[in-house]
Formats: sequence, C-alpha cells, structure tokens
Amino acid sequence: MKVLMVSDVALPRVNGVSTAIATYRNRLDSYGIETRLIAPRYGDEPQEASTTRLPGWRLPFDPEDRLVPPLRMRRAVCEAASNADLIHIQTPFSAHYAAMAAARRFNLPVVATYHTLFEEYLHLYAHALPERATRALARAVSRAQCNALSATIVPSSAMAQRLRDYRITTPLHVLPTGVPLMHFTVVDRAASRARFRARHGIPNDSPLALFVGRIAHEKNLEFLIEALGHAHGVVPELMLLIAGDGPAADRLREVARASGRTDRIRFLGYLDREAGLPECYAAADLFAFASRTETQGLVLVEAMAVGLPVVALAEMGTRDLLATGHGALVPPDDVAAFGAAMARLATDHALRERLGEEARALAREWSDLTLTSRLATLYREIESSHRRAFQRQVSWS
Repeated sequence: MKVLMVSDVALPRVNGVSTAIATYRNRLDSYGIETRLIAPRYGDEPQEASTTRLPGWRLPFDPEDRLVPPLRMRRAVCEAASNADLIHIQTPFSAHYAAMAAARRFNLPVVATYHTLFEEYLHLYAHALPERATRALARAVSRAQCNALSATIVPSSAMAQRLRDYRITTPLHVLPTGVPLMHFTVVDRAASRARFRARHGIPNDSPLALFVGRIAHEKNLEFLIEALGHAHGVVPELMLLIAGDGPAADRLREVARASGRTDRIRFLGYLDREAGLPECYAAADLFAFASRTETQGLVLVEAMAVGLPVVALAEMGTRDLLATGHGALVPPDDVAAFGAAMARLATDHALRERLGEEARALAREWSDLTLTSRLATLYREIESSHRRAFQRQVSWS
C-alpha cells in the first residue's frame, strides 16, 4: 500500500508533528506501507528518494518555520498522488488544501492527524484580533476541514472530545504517536548521568529538574520558573534544565533573569533526539511539564522510558498518559502546589525510585512498534472502505 504524507513541517524543524512523521515513516515499511512525504525545504537537507522538499517563505513571527506557496504545494501533491492509495495530511495550511485537491482529482481517501489545538494557540500570534474571534475562527476552520475528510486521527481521547464539541461528524480515531523506546533505553543510567553532568558543568549531587521541548508561549514555561521559586523554599539547590529552543526563548531568558535564579536555570538549546536526549533524561532527577494545551506530550513518554519520574499538569492530551496515576505526581493547576511536588520528588529518593520504575513500565505501552501497527491497520481499513463505497457508487450509476 502506498501512502502520501503531506505536511507544512518536517525535520529538521523540531516539534511534535515532525517527530510523529519521522517516527511513523521509520516503522511503516515493516507493515507493508510505502510512504512518500512532501514537506518544506529548510536549507541543505540531503536528498531522499521518498521525500520531496519544496522551497517556501520564512514566517516573520516564527523564523524556524516555512510556508510553501499554495500553488507550488498543490502541483507537487497532485503529481505524487497519482501513484498513491491514500493521502495522510499532517498540518492544516497549504498541505491540507493541496491534499484535498489531489484527493478529489484522483478519488483517493484522505485522513488527517489533528496534532495541534489551534483554538488555544491562535490568539498568541494573531494579536490584532480579540481572543474570542480567534477561537471562533479556529473552531470553524477545524470543523470545515475535518468534515471533508474520510477520517480524522487524534492523539488523545481529550482531543477527540474537543473535536466532537466542534460538531465534527467524520470518524475520529484515537491513536497516539509511538516512541522508539530503543532510543530511550539507557543501559547504564549512572554512567550517562555522570557524563552529561560533567559535560555541562553540573555537580553530580545537585538535584535536577528537566524540561524538554519547544520554547513557545503554549508550553507554559514561565509557570515552571515560578514553580521553581516555590520549590527553592524547600530545596534551594534544585536546578531547572531547559532543553529546546523556539520563538519564546529570548522572552523566557528575560523571565529567568528577572527571577534572580539564573544560577539555578540552564538553557541547553536543541539536543539530538537519539544521541543527546537520552543522556539528558538520564542526568535528571525529575521531569517537569506544565503545558495546558498539549495534544499528547511525547516528551513525557520519552522521559518515562528512561525511568524518569514526572511532575505534570493533567490537561488535554497528557490526561490519557497520566490518568493511571503511575510514574508521576499530578498536582493541581497551581504554581505553589506544582513547586511543592517538584520539591517532594527532588528530596525523596525512595519515591523517585518507585515512580521511575512505574514510569518505565507505563512507557512500554506507548511503543512505536505497537502504535505503528495500529496505524497501518487503520490505513487499510479506510482504503478498503473507500474502495467499496466507490464500487457501490459505480454500480448504481
């Protein structure tokens, strides 16, 4: 089976969407699914036979991103779709409309993964519009786009409910992105911890909280810095390590300076997901995550796979992972309570050990192998259903 993936973002641009695309493409071939990707070009990426890179415009509010002109995207997608069995849309911009045009032209089933809850984000970028207007716009566009699809994939049950609230009537399939657990299985955690800390000048006995992800407004990182201040009332030596980059990085550094805790907050920038991140996770004592609008929270699973206990808000997509109560402390959405939970984990070795073991066991349920198998099955079901519907239509005409 041949699946055409179409996206306005892909690696080397690092975010949850690009990570999900790469994870699934790395595994789908094992299940008899051949994929082709059409995505923006960011620089001098190496040529890949199964990937078409298109030049695009830099976005002034987020220079990491590119937007491929709609006509250019449409031509490339229509050309590639002539040899596809199904189209999988990953983003709702140029990629979505180009894919829909190709699906109509070649009578192909088309699915989309609803990766991003734009209702919660759009007002952060469209400053000229009131928040009420941006929320209404995001809901209306999502409803129109999803109701034109054969099916919509969502990474969590909370996202599925939100889309039902939007009055989306096409089938919704809850399917999280899997994590390649072999990349996050640290054989000797003590050695990895020592190496990473020595490399970055962090004392081996300093308690260390870690955040990994894009530095953007929606990640609620100012909340983490404020929570660190509350934790310092109990454990003043606790450090916060922030691994990632993004449009709010400069602003967050200003917040860190204003807090007077720059000696306890370290910014690392992006780390290589396979080479650098596992050691970074192994070096930490706890993982802190305060996003309220996450559709899934892949980094939580990565941290848990290494055996790192988590302190996180159970909001939107993180609820499915945190609902078991295993491997994590889930404080209320209150900065003092969050700081207290960080301090508790930082000072209670036995609790860290117990939650770390629970976290490692829980992460195994989110394996990329298991979840890619489900995606391959879903592709075949949707393609088969579309073919049967078309045959019935032809027989009646």
